[in-house]
Amino acid sequence: MTRLRILVGSVYGGALLTARAIKTDLEADGHQVTVLEAPKLDDLLDNDDALLVCTSTTGQGEIPPNLLPFYLDLRERLPSLAGRTFGVIVLGDSSYGDTFCGAGNLMEEALLEAGASQSGDTLRIDALETLEPETEAVPWARTWLAQL
Repeated sequence: MTRLRILVGSVYGGALLTARAIKTDLEADGHQVTVLEAPKLDDLLDNDDALLVCTSTTGQGEIPPNLLPFYLDLRERLPSLAGRTFGVIVLGDSSYGDTFCGAGNLMEEALLEAGASQSGDTLRIDALETLEPETEAVPWARTWLAQL
């Protein structure tokens, strides 16, 4: 079974609840899932677990405060994540226009720059259309993980 680390960026708890729902679902299938609510870059450097970013978007397309130190450290240190696979689930509000799901775009860019490989398309969940993001995220995560 697969080992997975979910990097969470959440302000009001929606992304965290979504990550926990994914964890519960995937662990029922025998996968090992770690949810990192305040991820640090060092959480990735001693293992080769697949990565799943599950983040909301704040302000004008920004990364939530609990994920921001990880993002900044990743951009500054730029460790080699070659061979590391990642996926992204991002929650946003399409009424923000061009900055819709901006945190997901920033995380994709940073992980790709570090040499990680993105598997599948990013799941963008619009708060104007979906009140319970886990209803879309859990099936997507199951399919995404099966493709690794």
